Amino acid sequence: MLAPDVIDRVLAEAKAHGAPFAEIYVEDRRNTSVSFDDGRVDQVSNGRDRGAGIRVVRGETTGYAHTADLSEASLLAAARAAADAAGVGDGETRMVAVGDRRPDSGTSRPVVTSPADVSKATRVDLLRAADEAARSASSSIVQVSAGIGDSVKRILVANTDGVFVTDEVTRVLFRISAVADGDTGMQTGSESLGHTRGWEVFDEISVEDLARSAADQAVLKLRARPAPSGQMPVVIARGTGGVLFHEACGHGLEADHVAKGASVYAGKVGELVASPLVTLVDDGTIAGEWGTRSFDDEGHATRRNVLISDGVLVDYMWDHLRATRGDRPVSGNGRREDYTSLPMVRMTNTFVLAGPDDPADIISTTSNGVYVAKLGGGSVNTATGDFVFGMREAYLIEDGRITEPLREGNLIGNGPQVLRDIDMLGDDFDMGGPGTCGKDGQGVPVGTGQPTLRVSSLTVGGTAA
Repeated sequence: MLAPDVIDRVLAEAKAHGAPFAEIYVEDRRNTSVSFDDGRVDQVSNGRDRGAGIRVVRGETTGYAHTADLSEASLLAAARAAADAAGVGDGETRMVAVGDRRPDSGTSRPVVTSPADVSKATRVDLLRAADEAARSASSSIVQVSAGIGDSVKRILVANTDGVFVTDEVTRVLFRISAVADGDTGMQTGSESLGHTRGWEVFDEISVEDLARSAADQAVLKLRARPAPSGQMPVVIARGTGGVLFHEACGHGLEADHVAKGASVYAGKVGELVASPLVTLVDDGTIAGEWGTRSFDDEGHATRRNVLISDGVLVDYMWDHLRATRGDRPVSGNGRREDYTSLPMVRMTNTFVLAGPDDPADIISTTSNGVYVAKLGGGSVNTATGDFVFGMREAYLIEDGRITEPLREGNLIGNGPQVLRDIDMLGDDFDMGGPGTCGKDGQGVPVGTGQPTLRVSSLTVGGTAA
């Protein structure tokens, strides 16, 4: 993407004022999306975005400049701007030339069929098949919308610590929602899939099955009763509840939040912070998952990071700056939305490992409560761990059996307390659907997962009297 000698000159310019660290991040991304609504193609778009960001760190000050022009003159100008922003002054200079090295390279998963080789007609045919499958599920379905998106992103990262890597990341995304109309009004169901893979994923996963599932959710809600209110046992189905752990405790384990004192987990390494059943992992290496990468956006290899082991907090997630200042090894969690953004500590694929319990026993030993089949979006205060999450699909548990469907309600609680109140953990681990994690205005792809589990007491915010 750039000649090594150009990289050398740009990094040298960035360090010309004595800054000890400089980095260049180059990105070239192509994407295509097709949306389908009311039985017809609604929108087709293609895009390409390329550019570079240059970061200079001097003491506690970071300078950052970016440019969409990859000419050497523009890159040198950006390097000077970043260096000026970081401040000037004397300092020891240590330069590692990359001109005589070949970059370490990776791909997050070998791609069998590149999206670039797939025609728009094929994309439309897939969406039309999904639309027809959803509508055929029930005469109550009155609206279906679906979309397919894919991207191929190439990156290069080099810095004055000797990092020099390239990577190519291919992702495909499918989503569908269906609306059913009945006596109780309109209800919506939705499904999605997202993988760090090529188009071959659609040879293995049926979009028609996903479409019928979305339609069935919507139709089922037509006869749903209001959700109860109050504290009660809550069972969360495998896969879907991973987003709760991502939001309710994952962000609190990011080292920048910890360093700012904005995390309820600050200073608690070595302490019991969860049920001994719980082991929480962040792993950017899982083949094909939505948050998977060979390298993070600072050029460090992603890896499997155990954050909580048997209930004990063992580590946080680290990017380059926080790891350097804390004299810690980087964990491969330095991520950015694109070349215009500074990297920060972010999750990749975050999940709770399987436990010892049979999922059927988790239900049968719950006399009364709520079973959450699909969890919706939510929000969390990382400083306190307090959260609110929507229940997208939920049912009553009565006398140890799943019974009536419930209208959408909320789960309200505290992340650290929920971790402690997990009293049963299934042996049926599964990853959930694709997610986009927002932080400080940046969004990045993330994966989540967990086995079926029970929280002994959680507040359900329903509308039942």
